[in-house]
Amino acid sequence: MKVIIVGGGIGGLTTALCLHKIGIEVKVFESVSEIKPLGVGINLLPHCVRVLTNLGLEPKIGKIAVETQDLVYFDKFGKKFWEEPRGRFAGYKWQQFSIHRGEFQMLLFEETQKIIGEENIKTSHHLQSFEQIGEKVVAHFTNKNADNQIFTEEGDFLIGADGINSVVRKQLYPNEGPPKFSQNVLYRGTSLMKPFLTGASMAMIGHLRQKMVVYPIGPKLDENGDQLINWVGNLKENDRMGFLERDWNKRSDKKRLLEIYKKWQFDWLNVHDMIDKSEAIYEFPMSDRDPLPQWTFGRVTLLGDAAHPMYPIGSNGASQAILDADALVNAIVEEADIDAALLRYDKERVPATAKVVLQNRQKGPDEIMDLMEDRFPEGFTEDQIPHQELETIMSRYKQIAGFDVQSLNQKN
Repeated sequence: MKVIIVGGGIGGLTTALCLHKIGIEVKVFESVSEIKPLGVGINLLPHCVRVLTNLGLEPKIGKIAVETQDLVYFDKFGKKFWEEPRGRFAGYKWQQFSIHRGEFQMLLFEETQKIIGEENIKTSHHLQSFEQIGEKVVAHFTNKNADNQIFTEEGDFLIGADGINSVVRKQLYPNEGPPKFSQNVLYRGTSLMKPFLTGASMAMIGHLRQKMVVYPIGPKLDENGDQLINWVGNLKENDRMGFLERDWNKRSDKKRLLEIYKKWQFDWLNVHDMIDKSEAIYEFPMSDRDPLPQWTFGRVTLLGDAAHPMYPIGSNGASQAILDADALVNAIVEEADIDAALLRYDKERVPATAKVVLQNRQKGPDEIMDLMEDRFPEGFTEDQIPHQELETIMSRYKQIAGFDVQSLNQKN
């Protein structure tokens, strides 16, 4: 059996490794000419770290990532109202990691090259179309390194893991239209600075009209005792409707951000100074797509952002793509034939990911930020914090996203 994977991102490469592990031949086709360590920080939650651990990747990830200890929420004045341990510190069998997306991508790419063979990862191959002929799928690619010559590959099934602007998805749903812009823009950067809180904390500050997410992605301090810190500013930008597609590489105006966050100087973190220390700032439209009723059509299916692009709330984007890979492989192992396996994968993951997409639109766990802002815009006292209400919101999201500790720890 041979599988064609369209897309060499986190989801596509993890799927290639999972399929190879059960003895299936895989070929990965990536549109870009060179895989580069682009992006900034992401979080890998315990439910996806379980999958990566079973692939033997946990020791390598541990060397380039920070094992997250806790998640802490603060209001716009820098005052704490929620704190919880994360990963193994919360009793999970697996870690939560904060890591540079590009470094994680390169780790997966190099591991996939080694495991499935460099000849089975084709860069500069942009999918043009595919067709199903009997029990085979024939995919047609434009080879950018050969004067756009058309290259054809035949496989037993095809996985579209080609991102939010997926060509596979567009052929399956030609009338869907562009991604849906949330009217929020994310401003991303990294800064070398002194560690804050535990040195392995993830901090959420403010509310969803003006928010800052901060966490370390450098596991080691440099000679000055500084750590690489990833930060993401989230601003409501109703007047900037030109944002339609995700673009990791669009540079932003530092001076504007410094002005917006000039008062965010707390005794535990100086946000203004952190922004100023960043060499490059990128702006990224927060967008998604409506959940689909079906991913699998015959011998073709979707995975990752091609299937369920979601707002980066709750640290679930990359994690859900990795869970897709695990669910797909489990279905192949346990079902009698590939058609039944693809339908089982569809039946399991379509509703599961739709819940996460829709919950993220409803603010996900960050609902507690707006709750506190709406009730206490001028600040709060300790006795005013609605601990049980916050606990209910946070626990509900873990269950929806599939990483409540009791259920997850029952798995191997």
